[in-house]
Amino acid sequence: MAKNVITPRGEDFPRWYQDVIQKAELADNGPVRGTMVIRPYGYSIWERMQQAMDARIKAAGAKNAYFPLFIPESYLTREAEHVEGFSPELAVVTHAGGKRLEEPAVVRPTSETVIGEYMAKWVQSYRDLPLLLNQWANVVRWELRPRLFLRTSEFLWQEGHTAHATEEDARLYAKRIHEQVYAEFMRDELAMPVVLGRKTAKERFAGATNTLTCEGMMGDGKALQMGTSHELGQNFARAFDMNFLTEDNERELAWTTSWGTSTRMVGGLIMCHGDDAGLRVPPKIAPVQVLVMVVKDGEGVAAAARQIVDDLLAAGVRAEVDDRDTAFGRRAVDAELKGIPVRVEVGPRDLAAGSVTLARRIAGGKSPVPLGGLVDAVRAALVEDHDALYADALRRRDDRIQSVATIAEAAEAAATGWATLPWAAVGTEGEATLGESAITVRCLMLPDGSVPREEDEDGVLAVVARAY
Repeated sequence: MAKNVITPRGEDFPRWYQDVIQKAELADNGPVRGTMVIRPYGYSIWERMQQAMDARIKAAGAKNAYFPLFIPESYLTREAEHVEGFSPELAVVTHAGGKRLEEPAVVRPTSETVIGEYMAKWVQSYRDLPLLLNQWANVVRWELRPRLFLRTSEFLWQEGHTAHATEEDARLYAKRIHEQVYAEFMRDELAMPVVLGRKTAKERFAGATNTLTCEGMMGDGKALQMGTSHELGQNFARAFDMNFLTEDNERELAWTTSWGTSTRMVGGLIMCHGDDAGLRVPPKIAPVQVLVMVVKDGEGVAAAARQIVDDLLAAGVRAEVDDRDTAFGRRAVDAELKGIPVRVEVGPRDLAAGSVTLARRIAGGKSPVPLGGLVDAVRAALVEDHDALYADALRRRDDRIQSVATIAEAAEAAATGWATLPWAAVGTEGEATLGESAITVRCLMLPDGSVPREEDEDGVLAVVARAY
């Protein structure tokens, strides 16, 4: 395969995905099976996601903290369902400093237990609540079938952990994270439409009483869980004796939540928006929104390109100059592969005419733009491109969701997309039957798109699909 050729999506979607990661210089496999080296361009996309997400998390009242990578094994065993759910994925340290440890340490798969231990110390009265924490960290879940960004043994994420005085307060906060932080971020920054719902008892987080999920449809019709928010009831508070003194001088257990998103979102971005030419990065999340390219050097061309970059930066547009001593065609293909939304091509003839060429990655095509109107043209293009990406993803998703009546019809629809059918027609037995064919109930929702509180509410629909 030629260096800049990628496998067409329709021919082999998994191979296309790997090609994009390689050719766009996003990541490489790490030296230990299941690990990942994130290259600078891939990490710059993750950084943009971090910054936008972090701002939303802080606006929701949570504050960042950091907790240890190593967790005493005994912490995990305090909540039976939790340790049972994570046991197959745990990495355990038994030796350190040349000696066997008195107690093995687990490399964190998630931090409910260690954070629960410290929340119990910090929460003494109702005045200490709610306690709203978040951390940006790495976690380890030993993965048997790794795929870069989607499933790796070590990955990066944020995990929020909160404690509340009442069940209602905890429920409303988990809902706020689900809808106002995660779903809005995915829509407004990633240009990705997501279905909001609650997980079935089989699929919810280990130790949770309720799990809320954001499910995105990828380019091949499969589902990707993009983020989850969990109500933990009083399970972890009971395990770690997280109690507080109420206004009535009574001792009560706190109600807790946890919630997280990860570098899996980078994989989702690739698979939702990418095309046969490579990545298409949503403008709001693009590390470089505009690449100003010197087509052919000549008198004043390089200086003009640098001035254009300065003008764009001053207008709040993320821009860089590309004046590398490499064939222009090769550089243009690289920019296409990396999904840079807009290219501004500058050459001697353009300058002589008082214009430049605007090339659009998402809308496609090229057009001359007068230098004096370039900044406004770029701003308009970036807004149009975000809206176009979202509309394209929404149309593709809605076209591939079928409303069906039976499990057999759902399984047939899941070969190419998603199916919705009454949860009453599925139930736990039907869910198990679908699972035998690697088809899962992604979430439960109501016909109007809202999230039901209980599985047995009238009108609850199951969203059924194959998933990553």
